[in-house]
Amino acid sequence: MTQEAGRRGGLDSQALLLAAGLADLAVSTAGSALGVVRGLLRRSDAAELAAQAEYELVARGRLVLDRYAAVPPAHLEILAQRAVVRRATGGG
Repeated sequence: MTQEAGRRGGLDSQALLLAAGLADLAVSTAGSALGVVRGLLRRSDAAELAAQAEYELVARGRLVLDRYAAVPPAHLEILAQRAVVRRATGGG
């Protein structure tokens, strides 16, 4: 029981450290992003940059949806088609 409690405590502390690290990364990334946004707002071609960024994000979104939304062929349907072909060719 003591060994199990030790493992549990280790996992809890590891999860806490992981969460703290992720939070720190998020804060530092947000700070960097805010600095970049401030710099972009000072540019005279900010509207063109925003339009280009929107176009690139839409294209990236399409790629992601194409990659993950494509439904793989049904496994049983493929097996049924192979069985039909096998029977038609006399393979058994």
